[in-house]
Amino acid sequence: MPLGPSSSAVHITNHAASAANAPRTPTSVTVHPVALFSILDHYLRRTDLQDRVIGTLLGTRTETEVEVRSSFAVLHSETSEQVAVDMEYHRAMYELHHKVNPKEVIVGWYSTGSNLNTYSALIQNFYSQETAPNQAIHLAINTGVEEGEQSGVKAYVSSPVGVFPKPENCLFVPVPVELQFHDAERSGIDLITKTAAAPNSTTSQPISDLEILEQSIVTVQDMLERVLAYVQSVLSGEKKGDPAIGRYLMDTLGASTDDLEKGGFNSSLQIDETGYSNDLIPLQPRPVTSRSIL
Repeated sequence: MPLGPSSSAVHITNHAASAANAPRTPTSVTVHPVALFSILDHYLRRTDLQDRVIGTLLGTRTETEVEVRSSFAVLHSETSEQVAVDMEYHRAMYELHHKVNPKEVIVGWYSTGSNLNTYSALIQNFYSQETAPNQAIHLAINTGVEEGEQSGVKAYVSSPVGVFPKPENCLFVPVPVELQFHDAERSGIDLITKTAAAPNSTTSQPISDLEILEQSIVTVQDMLERVLAYVQSVLSGEKKGDPAIGRYLMDTLGASTDDLEKGGFNSSLQIDETGYSNDLIPLQPRPVTSRSIL
């Protein structure tokens, strides 16, 4: 069904809702690697005639936070005159996903590229009806294929423009977005990263938990060396200190020092008769922004 301005079947705007009852605007969006990889796979499988691909985002949400856990592709076509989206396919796919994961709901849609136009506003209006009364999230994935554009992920919510808002007229407001992964997903991300950077096409094999721990310790050691080099260069006057970095280091190292003084580190390690630890502290990765992954 076309989503052009001449179509009235899709553009259903509820003007009766008052501003007082309107849902709060999300303050943060979290994207899981599974959803991101699904979007990139959809982009790689596109036809030569498609400049961008779109799809539906699934996940959970609170009043101020949206967590994107998965996604699926949606068939669509764009011309200079109109854009068409297969809404029946979208709803059929959502019913299948909802049977597998009943807790996941539609939270918005995604598209590749950084171009936000009238068609984007029309598609946003359609998904706003799917997520009502909550606002729909638009996730723009820039793959960095085009020259002069940097890869990254941006999230938006829409705001109506004008005294009498029209579906094709809206303002996309940026929302902070980050890529977050669980401990079980870290080994998979590291494996994919190493395979992509490998000079040959040989696929690496998953590594053991002990090797993951060893790599984590080496990574932490490299971070400490970079921090130490930065602090020494600031103290010697080679570099000008950044107050933001100083406050971050003070908060991070201060909390770690408090734990050491209280004996929290020693009490969490239980050494058996063989000299090995029975209770290793898992390294908790900090949420990584999407720009550092892509």
